[in-house]
Amino acid sequence: MLMTEDKRIKLATMVTAPYVSLATMLICKGRKSSGNQFRHQVETRAILIDYGYIDSVLHKAALTHDLIEDLAGFDVNLLISADSEGPAVYRLVMEVTRREGEAKPDFLLRIYETGSKDAKLIKCADRISNMIALGLGLNTERAFVERYCNETERYILPIARDVDQDMCIELTDLIGSRRKLLSL
Repeated sequence: MLMTEDKRIKLATMVTAPYVSLATMLICKGRKSSGNQFRHQVETRAILIDYGYIDSVLHKAALTHDLIEDLAGFDVNLLISADSEGPAVYRLVMEVTRREGEAKPDFLLRIYETGSKDAKLIKCADRISNMIALGLGLNTERAFVERYCNETERYILPIARDVDQDMCIELTDLIGSRRKLLSL
């Protein structure tokens, strides 16, 4: 889908530098599949752009969605005070942040049952990024790939069906291709 001129202008004038700067704190954090968490944050935002979602709070939250979970002792005031949208970005990041002691299935069900549309979009874009990287790293275990595919099918596909059918199709294709890799 080609981006409209209005969306291109909105994207061109969006100021996200303070959030990119915060996301760089994740450069040192490796991922189970490959790469680092900083690149994952940027990829999550890129997926939202690819699907035509051009909203500054959504983009800023995508860039910082793993900060609180992945950096022990992260000062949330850095996020809240990043710019005038900081409080709204923080609220959205908290929607997609797993709470202490929250089991993964409960976390994903919480997003499905009570998450805002933007929280669901971030979770879908996040999972698309994760699934693309899945299986590409040398240290990725087959059992992890199978469990992740099952989890995506059970919990993320219903979220995607709620917010974006094209994301649902991509996730379904990714599940199939990762399972095909397992069968080789």
